[in-house]
Amino acid sequence: MSIPASNVPQDFFALSGRACAWPRRTKQGPVRMIKPDELRSWIVHDDARLIVVNKPGDVVCHPSKDGPWSSLASAVREFARLESAHLIFRIDRETSGLVVFAKEAGLASRLQRAVRERRVAKAYLAVMTGEMCEPVTVVQPLGDDVGSPVFVKSTVRADGQPAVSHFTPIAKGGGFTLARVVTETGRKHQIRAHAQWLGHPLVGDKIYGPDARLYLEFIDHGWTSALAEKLLLPRQALHCAEIDLRPADLPDVFRAELPADMRTFIEERGLNF
Repeated sequence: MSIPASNVPQDFFALSGRACAWPRRTKQGPVRMIKPDELRSWIVHDDARLIVVNKPGDVVCHPSKDGPWSSLASAVREFARLESAHLIFRIDRETSGLVVFAKEAGLASRLQRAVRERRVAKAYLAVMTGEMCEPVTVVQPLGDDVGSPVFVKSTVRADGQPAVSHFTPIAKGGGFTLARVVTETGRKHQIRAHAQWLGHPLVGDKIYGPDARLYLEFIDHGWTSALAEKLLLPRQALHCAEIDLRPADLPDVFRAELPADMRTFIEERGLNF
């Protein structure tokens, strides 16, 4: 029997020694509100069928209780004056890059089915700790990390769901690697969990980086100089750089350049690409 989250005692997760996957917003600082003019600047494609947005790494995708301009999906709906903006797939709040919305339900259903069937091709750019010399394919199942203090964390485990990720180094130096990452499956936090398993966690990753307890510290205290020293970037260095809809029978390929924070980080460390 499942218990609705609203019926769980407030101290349950504290007593169980694990952090709730959805910590209260009051512990995360002010809600990131989206302004219409900045949303306009994020749009990379807009036609009668689709809106494609290059999302920054501090915006949630799904609607929230904090109003229409507190999430990307609701802001796109308001901005385009749509009855509904159909989110085809989501990326984590601290992951930047391309997000696709369909303007009508029929196309949305078609594209969402294509995503489930792995007929929508996506490529990511990631800044990883350590220097990778050769391409690596990780074939490791993923499931809940029941030993982690962070409830939402995934890990490699024998009884997990099949997961395949391809990491291809583009540039390396100064103890870091810029890699192109393509996944064959779509598990929760797949790239981040596989990068950690490889021993090359993403720069700035609060959960899959040097210590998952840094995420709890961030929830309690926000971004601090102590976190900056350990994580180097205030969000995980992961960017959805390319989406190819041609396998889903749409003649569209969308691309988004590396965002300024990731570009500055690798340039300061002498990674040329």
